[in-house]
Amino acid sequence: MKGCKYGTHRVIGENVLPQPAKKINNDMNIYDNEILIDVQALNIDSASFTQIEEECNHDVEKIKSRILEIVEEKGKMQNPVTGSGGMLIGTIEKIGSDLVGKTDLQIGDKIATLVSLSLTPLKIDEIIDIKADIDRVEIKGKAILFESGIYAKLPTDMEENLALAALDVAGAPAQTQKLVKEGDSVLILGAAGKSGMLCCYEAKKKAGKNGRVIGLVRDEKQKAFLKENNLVDEVIAVDAQNPNEVLKNVLEVNEGKEVDLAINCVNVQNTEMSTILPVRDGGVVYFFSMATAFTKAALGAEGVGKDVDMIIGNGYTKGHADVTIAALRESETIRNIFKKLYV
Repeated sequence: MKGCKYGTHRVIGENVLPQPAKKINNDMNIYDNEILIDVQALNIDSASFTQIEEECNHDVEKIKSRILEIVEEKGKMQNPVTGSGGMLIGTIEKIGSDLVGKTDLQIGDKIATLVSLSLTPLKIDEIIDIKADIDRVEIKGKAILFESGIYAKLPTDMEENLALAALDVAGAPAQTQKLVKEGDSVLILGAAGKSGMLCCYEAKKKAGKNGRVIGLVRDEKQKAFLKENNLVDEVIAVDAQNPNEVLKNVLEVNEGKEVDLAINCVNVQNTEMSTILPVRDGGVVYFFSMATAFTKAALGAEGVGKDVDMIIGNGYTKGHADVTIAALRESETIRNIFKKLYV
């Protein structure tokens, strides 16, 4: 039996797509145009994991229970507070008959899914380990990839956990590569995080010697880290939830000028105006963070009279996996940092 390529046949009791659905069918008997994955690990997106951690008072057993509860209730790993999910790594176990010959996948291939866990049918048999420092949940379980689902085969020239750590945020550096122009001034909020560092790398490449990449971090330790590794041209340590202070600091390091582009990679709420305020009229604001409230962004920009283009953080753009893996191959600095922090 063939299902909808977008997975609507899995939605229970609503006429919606799987992502906004309250509950989806996570029966692991696949349709003819689905792929069954034997799952090894979930990479929960940063905003979601941070919220669950705080809700559970950083208690690992409570975090495990909360994740199991969410998946049992919804049939997928979608945080009910943030609405976001993450991605997974696993091995192809079965390919639906309708997809045989239409996909480059084979049974036994190891992949990272590049569609959100917030729409992926998932069944967890056991949570083996929680690696809270890197937002990773190691499990025994199964998941389903719809016909429309995108994925990346894990490269053979680097550790799979290294590739997974970067692919988890592949949309951000690829979108940055598209948005930044030669000579641009770019502000990256959350510049010391996983997506932030990759965005810094791509922004510096594209902006060139006449551009300026400014990293915003939360403390002096992260500021020193960015400087030591030459990831940005300028770095400011300021509370991303304080837009007036952010604007003041950006103007100080950018010759009194507002920036051409701001990229938000933070994992906390209420940073919308800190992203919008330092951008010039006609500039661009890119919200990669899933902690963004887009109503606050839209009304906030209107409230301060900012004529800026605001882009929702679409985690997918064509070639995003290739861009991200290329960054790991090209930059020894990025590669070594990711190995130390995320592998």
